[in-house]
Amino acid sequence: MKNRGFRGTRVLVAIFLFISVICPLFALLANIKLADIETVIQSPQFVPMLINSFVTTTIATILSVSLALLLAWFMNRTKIRYRSVFTLAFTLPMLIPSISHGMGLVLLLGDNGILTNVFHINAYLYGYNGIILGSILYSFPAAFLMLTDIFAYEDYTTYEAATVLGLSKKQQFLTITLPNIKGPLISVIFATFTMIFTDYGVPLVVGGKSMTLPVYMYREVIGLLDFSKGAIIGIILLIPAFIAFILDMKNENKGNSSTVTKPFVIQENKRRDHIAYMICTLVVILISLPIVTFAVLSFVKHYPSDMSFSLDNIVQAFELGVRMYLLNSLAIALLTSMIGVCVTYITAFITARSKKSFSNMALHLISMVSLAIPGVVLGLSYVLFFKGSILYGGIMILVLVNMTHFFASPYLMAYNSLQQFNTNLEDVSITLGISRLKMLKDVYIPCTKATIVEMFSYMFVNSMVTISAVSFLSNFKTMPLSLLIPQFDSQSLIEATAFISIVILLVNIVLKLSVYLVKRYVLPKES
Repeated sequence: MKNRGFRGTRVLVAIFLFISVICPLFALLANIKLADIETVIQSPQFVPMLINSFVTTTIATILSVSLALLLAWFMNRTKIRYRSVFTLAFTLPMLIPSISHGMGLVLLLGDNGILTNVFHINAYLYGYNGIILGSILYSFPAAFLMLTDIFAYEDYTTYEAATVLGLSKKQQFLTITLPNIKGPLISVIFATFTMIFTDYGVPLVVGGKSMTLPVYMYREVIGLLDFSKGAIIGIILLIPAFIAFILDMKNENKGNSSTVTKPFVIQENKRRDHIAYMICTLVVILISLPIVTFAVLSFVKHYPSDMSFSLDNIVQAFELGVRMYLLNSLAIALLTSMIGVCVTYITAFITARSKKSFSNMALHLISMVSLAIPGVVLGLSYVLFFKGSILYGGIMILVLVNMTHFFASPYLMAYNSLQQFNTNLEDVSITLGISRLKMLKDVYIPCTKATIVEMFSYMFVNSMVTISAVSFLSNFKTMPLSLLIPQFDSQSLIEATAFISIVILLVNIVLKLSVYLVKRYVLPKES
């Protein structure tokens, strides 16, 4: 009786997830022609593509996670100042599309790049080197944020005891820190591997002759409209993603098994802090170079022959439709964020604040499945399932695919926040005759405003930068701004491409700054 009011909502959420997640995946499987499986696997380029994808992804993942681990340790285990500034700088690469990182490397280290011409060097960018460098730029900020969060929940009591027993800092790191973060670290490694393995933006620009599986899939579907072969590659791309997903599910309850009884005490160590300053500053400079390059090239006449100041490229970019595509991006990002926050929050409310029934556990599992679906695979599956429907070809299908693509993370934000409330609140409210809707409106939402703002921010930023999920679904009228980057790049409009990357970055910085101001000055007054 007490759940009757939410049965309808639960059914609607279940239908939404079934249509937006499960049905497209079945459509992907259903569109595979058995004859094409043999054709793809036995083709001369398949094994080299698989090797290219696996080797570059493995090397980039090791380097990316190592860098993220080092930076997260510096932010949490040293006494350096301006940590918030460093943290913001480290996450700047997340605010531009992955393909922009490839473009930035071309502008800096390509055959006619700025650093190439200034220092007369040959970085041999195109191929493995470029893919690995671009993938590190693209992936390490997400790994850094995940690892920073892990370090924040370490208990100092064990380290205090180890110090008393005479264990050195190195021994403490090897015997306490690494075992403590081993489970979450494995999840971070697989999540980073999946990000890089399924990305086609970086290898599309700097891959050269080293074609990867996502690039092949992109060219087969966009260039040749061969959906069957694209679906076969899509299934292959799902394999590491589902391994990561299973590991995440296994580690889900292990990360919070300990309670922080004593916050970490950082000892004085000037040598350590100086090293941290130098490395952090160097990383900020290196990741800022592509962004600075974009900013400079946006205002030059023609790179590299005429570097005089000019607004011609910006005028040209607007003549080519930047204004319309920017409005498309803003509309898609806003709709995705507003509708997505509502759906993910309600779903989390149902699963976190109801008894662990089979239906609730199924909803939770399906909500998490989107973590295991790469954007390029999801986009293709949406083409196959929704083609011919009323949604296909309109802006709402781009909103829907983005909501599904980014569903899991904001869902988990809300789910974890709502689980912090006392488990008996629902029983008390029923005893007092207070409806669940009123509890949601008057208790849960007011107490989780900061989480809701972060959910909105996450969906907005990712909707602005994504190219994978929407590349198969957009057309001339609905195309978001990020998809102009590969289009302009193919036309050698380098300066216009740089300007678009800066526009996307500025929009996301404004959004992030607004979120910061809202959380700092608005939410405390209303709480």
